[in-house]
Amino acid sequence: YTEGISLKHCEAKNLLPYLGPNKMRDCFCTINLDQEEVYRTQVVEKSLSPFFSEEFYFEIPRTFQYLSFYVYDKNVLQRDLRIGKVAIKKEDLCNHSGRETWFSLQPIDSNSEVQGKVHLELKLNELITENGTVCQQLVVHVKACHGLPLINGQSCDPYATVSLVGPSRNDQKKTKVKKKTSNPQFNEIFYFEVTRSSSYTRKSQFQVEEEDIEKLEIRIDLWNNGNLVQDPGKKTNISSKTDDLGSLRLNICYTEDYVLPSEYYGPLKTLLLKSPDVQPISASSAYILGEICRDKNDAVLPLVRLLLHHDKLVPFATAVAELDLKDTQDANTIFRGNSLATRCLDEMMKIVGRHYLKVTLKPILDEICESSKSCEIDPIKLKEGDNVENNKENLRYYVDKLFSTIVKSSMSCPTVMCDIFYSLRQMATQRFPNDPHVQYSAVSSFVFLRFFAVAVVSPHTFHLRLHHPDPQTVRTLTLISKTIQTLGSWGRSVPKSSFKETFMCEFFKMFQEEGYIMAVKKFLDEISSTETKVSSGTSEPVHLKEGEMYKRAQGRTRIGKKNFKKRWFCLTSRELTYHKQPGKDAIYTIPVKNILAVEKLEESSFNKKNMFQVIHTEKPLYVQANNCVEANEWIDVLCRVSRCNQNRLSSYHPSAYLNGNWLCCLETSENALGCKPCTAGVPADIQIDIDEDRETERIYSLFTLSLLKLQKMEEACGTIAVYQGPQKEPDDYSNFVIEDSVTTFKTIQQIKSVVEKLDEPHEKYRKKRSSSAKYGSK
Repeated sequence: YTEGISLKHCEAKNLLPYLGPNKMRDCFCTINLDQEEVYRTQVVEKSLSPFFSEEFYFEIPRTFQYLSFYVYDKNVLQRDLRIGKVAIKKEDLCNHSGRETWFSLQPIDSNSEVQGKVHLELKLNELITENGTVCQQLVVHVKACHGLPLINGQSCDPYATVSLVGPSRNDQKKTKVKKKTSNPQFNEIFYFEVTRSSSYTRKSQFQVEEEDIEKLEIRIDLWNNGNLVQDPGKKTNISSKTDDLGSLRLNICYTEDYVLPSEYYGPLKTLLLKSPDVQPISASSAYILGEICRDKNDAVLPLVRLLLHHDKLVPFATAVAELDLKDTQDANTIFRGNSLATRCLDEMMKIVGRHYLKVTLKPILDEICESSKSCEIDPIKLKEGDNVENNKENLRYYVDKLFSTIVKSSMSCPTVMCDIFYSLRQMATQRFPNDPHVQYSAVSSFVFLRFFAVAVVSPHTFHLRLHHPDPQTVRTLTLISKTIQTLGSWGRSVPKSSFKETFMCEFFKMFQEEGYIMAVKKFLDEISSTETKVSSGTSEPVHLKEGEMYKRAQGRTRIGKKNFKKRWFCLTSRELTYHKQPGKDAIYTIPVKNILAVEKLEESSFNKKNMFQVIHTEKPLYVQANNCVEANEWIDVLCRVSRCNQNRLSSYHPSAYLNGNWLCCLETSENALGCKPCTAGVPADIQIDIDEDRETERIYSLFTLSLLKLQKMEEACGTIAVYQGPQKEPDDYSNFVIEDSVTTFKTIQQIKSVVEKLDEPHEKYRKKRSSSAKYGSK
């Protein structure tokens, strides 16, 4: 069972302005599972209606109650100011999935941030006092709490107060503080006398002999005792009425998949993998999936990953691109639309081109992001003291350096990309035989416009930088991206009208030289020619993942905060390394072939969340990720890359070895066999990180959700096949591409058949799951 969240648009409007002449704010938005931040947008400066043009997708690795979005006002000198939030209950996500919705921002106070459960046991006892009167005693047993909020991504130091409150009474007692946990076990008992004897009234403020028990109430409050971290309710917020805070537009897609054993997916997988061979391609099951989905992007990701995994993407992408070309009348607009073909190629380049971008762009992007050189050439945006000529030289230096690296990088271009570029070039030449430039523009429209230019302007999206660049760097990257994009349009001279801004036209004149044109053509020739391309096999290590995490020292000093140090981790297909800083020499290296298991580490080991362990031929490496999503991604990719290693363990210790014994099973030998079976392995595919059953299940879900549209397409095929005259009611099926109604009809029948067969085991699973879940059980 898996859950996933994707966010396609995020935009705020009518945010509360500052009081005074400067009313604008510098805003960003965070995405949280309950109180745990998992993503953060870039800062949008000086706006009360910021548009956050970013897309996120993550799989949900744990249970949660709310998906929350917090809008912040960036503050350089003090803590960032929280403007408001949108919190959506897990059970309500399906109601908003796939639809753009405006949500009113809600005020943030301590009560709105409460989450979790408390386990109580209450008893009312009768006692006989020394003077013979009957007294009632309330016994409150505070057993435990579960799912308390995280503070800045970390567990807090919780304690509970137990209060007996009445019209004239407020007795309060307090538990002990539990350190660094979201699930504290208190197991403390408190006693309250709830009926007073006549002798007792003379000693107290109560003016009645007996209290009315029905007017009394037990109140449990949970608090954080951290010295360095404030209570959740003490953060700085904007206090205002709900209507005044503004609103947030979200397009959320929430998915739930029940992945069955592999044998169930055989028929659907076979039908999808036949798609490249179906004539015409518009009658294939893969193409039909793109036609009937409400959002083509939902279909593209699982489809591309599955076809890529089975080496079927190149023929499929070639066939759908050829269909695009049939409808293209002007060579200047070739592959500029948002069709199934262009989206498939975009997704393919993101998957297979990550390492290519890293070796090509990352060193220069690091230099740009870590430098403070100004590159602003717009006279209106120049700061006081800026010299536009110096800025032009800075910008030209970066453009030249980046351009030179790109045009010399053909041998690093992945083979799959080269194969598709070769096909695009051949088809474009056949479609427009009288245009000598189209063979270049067909390729450059992807590799420059949709690949390099996009990665330059948003390096964090392609994992080339850990954090969002600052606003000045974003502006520099935007200007570089515009220039690179235009240079890549196969290199011919570009008239002024191609740029909206006059200053960009003037700047681009520096590059209108024959040398740039020839360099672009040579590069495009090299990446789109199968004769000159040498296969980029596995001789070079494939970059898989990198990021900042905390690692525990390798066992020299005793347990404590000092044992955990921030390090930069980098994983390739050959080794896992960590460094003091990005780009520095590795401090520690674990060859991938030496990894024996990768598993989660219980929170109780170090009182820290989001920990995992890399078990290898030396001492286990204990690592803490920044949030649950990041921890899950690291465990997943490490498992995949080491899946086929020899001597992999079948069991492991879920807790750490501390003070002479394993905390989980109390074995004293450090070499003792594990006490828990290792997590089941996943398919090993280093370069293309794919679980084909997961992708096929997602495609099944999409077909299920789109059955009504599939039915309409089937009816349209019947109408076309039977009635060959003029189309009197084109609205019924004009939105579908149906070239061969008979073949398309047959494919739809096959799709319906395999989907119906998959419905049966899914229904059995749902019934089994609902019958085994009892009210009150975990």
